[in-house]
Amino acid sequence: MLQAGSGVNGGPPARDLEVIIIGAGFGGIGAAIELRRHGIRSVRILEKASDLGGTWYYNSYPGAACDVPSHLYSFSYAQRKDWLRLCSFQAEIHSYLQDVARDHGIEPLIRTNTAVTGCSWDEQRCRWTVRDSDANTYEADAIVIATGQLDQPSIPELPGVESFAGHTFHSAEWDHGYDLEGKRVAVVGSGASAVQFVPEIAPRVRRLSVFQRTGNWFLPRANRRYPAWAKAAFERVPGLQAWRRIFLFYYTESLTLCIRNPRTFGRLMALRSTGFMRSQLRDREVRRKAWPDYTFGCKRILFSSTFLPALQRPNVELVTEAIEHVEPEGLRTRDGRLHEVDCVIWATGFKTNDFMFPMEITGTGGRSLSESWASGPHAHLGITVPGFPNMFLMYGPNTNTSGGSIIVYLEAQARYLRQALERVRARGAGAIEVRREVEAASDRSVQERFAGTAWMDCESWYRDVHGRIVANWPGYMRDYLQMTDALDEAEFTFAPLPERVAA
Repeated sequence: MLQAGSGVNGGPPARDLEVIIIGAGFGGIGAAIELRRHGIRSVRILEKASDLGGTWYYNSYPGAACDVPSHLYSFSYAQRKDWLRLCSFQAEIHSYLQDVARDHGIEPLIRTNTAVTGCSWDEQRCRWTVRDSDANTYEADAIVIATGQLDQPSIPELPGVESFAGHTFHSAEWDHGYDLEGKRVAVVGSGASAVQFVPEIAPRVRRLSVFQRTGNWFLPRANRRYPAWAKAAFERVPGLQAWRRIFLFYYTESLTLCIRNPRTFGRLMALRSTGFMRSQLRDREVRRKAWPDYTFGCKRILFSSTFLPALQRPNVELVTEAIEHVEPEGLRTRDGRLHEVDCVIWATGFKTNDFMFPMEITGTGGRSLSESWASGPHAHLGITVPGFPNMFLMYGPNTNTSGGSIIVYLEAQARYLRQALERVRARGAGAIEVRREVEAASDRSVQERFAGTAWMDCESWYRDVHGRIVANWPGYMRDYLQMTDALDEAEFTFAPLPERVAA
């Protein structure tokens, strides 16, 4: 257990803390900007990819776009008035993040092609050692793990998967060099990624088989380019940009309202979804197969006005029989049918509940994070974990949003961890660590708030192997902003600065 450090008055002068951020997506870039804007200048970002961007670097499949309007899916301090449409496509979002990193002087801090494999805490020195896959080591006073929840593609371990003689790739690792024109293609999965790229590739392929495990609830998405008058208004009318962002903030909160109240507001939104889906699904057999059998909002609600019509194309088949095994010629389903294909595209999502694993994180007493999370991931406000001083998570456990913008959460987390490190500097302390009882109470409170919500009504990727919901925040964006607005020092302990460093 960490001991209380010296107070602000009479303590040693503030030192320049060294911080390593792991991941150069929205979370890592946002954390770096926040720290440097408040005087913590010694910041490095280690990124395994060849460019910054995180999920918006990797997910370049046809039709890749964000479901959240760009005027809200952007940093509050880096607003753009010239977005091309309501919900931007991948290239525009990636370009935006590159511009933000350049404009705020973050680009020189990023070391790309650097895959971090482990981080270990030295209690005597109050320092973190970070290791990469090339056996390089780096040291810092604090680490920020900004690897996100959507960075590790998940491919099902089906029998015979290695025997397939055709071409395969995951949607997050799209093979742009492979020509789908005229091919027989299987898409395994019908979630958020498939919903975007299936309408794009369906007209090009000879035959498309979409393998669905469960249906989805849909809401319409009109995503046409802004007309010239609208773009001019955003750029020239004073206050319109700010008003639009506030409007979108509360509009997207309404989806969380429906999920939190499935028997009242949720039923109203479900009726809207039902009407929309029935209008799109004219083919009764496809409608039967595609229809969800769980409470509206229990799983991710999808926004598309093109996916359901694509399922009814003459060259497209929606397959709901489970895949039993893979053969050289294709996929065999439980009914004994062999679906012969030339290419399999895995649209099977990500290892969302692995967070930063398989990275090895070792805290006080040599205890690993995997041991601490043996019963499921947990962190105070999704940011700090007892036993791991000076370690902060971006987009950690229970900070995913089902209705709003993750950028709102990331900005809040960056402010919170910046406050924590400011306290370390002001006290002349060596480290800050959340109290174990505080984090335990925080986790209990989060889990209790899921009671009565739609999230509890089915199995989903929001849950871990123990059935706990570990991905989502149970409340509203405004709740999270309020709870992370000001760090409470009473919730933390401080380790004294080692004498060698203090001297």
